[in-house]
Amino acid sequence: MHRQRVPAGAELELDAHQRAHAERVRERLTDEIRAAGGWIGFERFMEIALYEPGLGYYSAGARKFGAAGDFVTAPEISPLFGGCLARQCAQVLETLGGGSILEIGPGSGRLAVDLLRELERLQGLPARYWLLEPSADLRERQRALIGTELPQLAERCVWLDAPPAGGLCGVVLANEVLDALPVRRFRRRAGRYEELGVARVTRGFVWSPRAGDAALQSTCRTLEALGGPWPEGYESEFCPRLSAFTSTIAAALERGLALWIDYGLPRREYYAAQRAGGTLLAHFRHRAFEEPLDWPGLMDITAWVDFTALAEAGDAARCELAGFTPQTYFLAALGIDELIARHTGEARISATGQAHRLLLPGEMGERFKVMGWVRGLDAELAGFRLKDLRHTL
Repeated sequence: MHRQRVPAGAELELDAHQRAHAERVRERLTDEIRAAGGWIGFERFMEIALYEPGLGYYSAGARKFGAAGDFVTAPEISPLFGGCLARQCAQVLETLGGGSILEIGPGSGRLAVDLLRELERLQGLPARYWLLEPSADLRERQRALIGTELPQLAERCVWLDAPPAGGLCGVVLANEVLDALPVRRFRRRAGRYEELGVARVTRGFVWSPRAGDAALQSTCRTLEALGGPWPEGYESEFCPRLSAFTSTIAAALERGLALWIDYGLPRREYYAAQRAGGTLLAHFRHRAFEEPLDWPGLMDITAWVDFTALAEAGDAARCELAGFTPQTYFLAALGIDELIARHTGEARISATGQAHRLLLPGEMGERFKVMGWVRGLDAELAGFRLKDLRHTL
């Protein structure tokens, strides 16, 4: 997806409600900074900006997905995406002799609808479709969409506040979830590593460096040894919560597949010397902002995924790494061309255009990667048959 990139300091066209909401989030962050002595790490800033109950970007009620929102995900682009994932799920469920699907962060509910519709056509429906969604507003939107488009399958859908403790046989899906986990931001300075946190000034929030603690120093030394040497002033980020978050999700899986889909890179590429600014961005109305501090609560904040760290997290969670591939090859292996061929005339032209956005390197095809973890599942996963890049991790 192409988004217009906007430099720091850009103004947003906001209505009175949006400005009032942003001010409430600023007040909450200001209180947090004062209570901490005038400085907080960016990880905490990002956590509040995105997830603070009633205030954070994902906790408040603004529309986020689709043409009227701030970004468009693959399911919003085309039902071809959900159709392909349904084929991978069908293979796993058939191998297991049945089972359920757990979707993490279901967004608008579009992926659930497209996936269930194709599984119904394949006669491979799951016993249950679990939707892990803490936002009450998004839950209602998901329920409404599923109830409108698939009323015959609505009873199979069950919403959860937290992952089940275990016992799930089937598939766990996480599409564009990991990129929104809070990250620690750092900068290389005079042979050491500073942590880039946030302070409050009269005009708003500013980046404020502090000497990194022992954990940050150790992590950055490891990352630079692999991707460096880094130039003076090199900035990037890492996600301390990745392993704990994914292991909690994996703990729900007794047998089956966990599928992670997101934009990101293997560690060596992520922390290469030429990638000197990191990957942190904020998103508002389909524009990408280089400064994530200006409008907290109104903007999505994301960082790319270190897929080497994700593979290590899978190993720590006692899962087997079953595959790693760009989205292009994953969807092609699952027969996206066959799904397009179902259409005729104008519908086929439209589907072909949608497929280009999902597949082309300049769109989502190369930037987005797919990683599969398995537990108790002995099968060659269809989605990784064309190209498997596990050796790059």
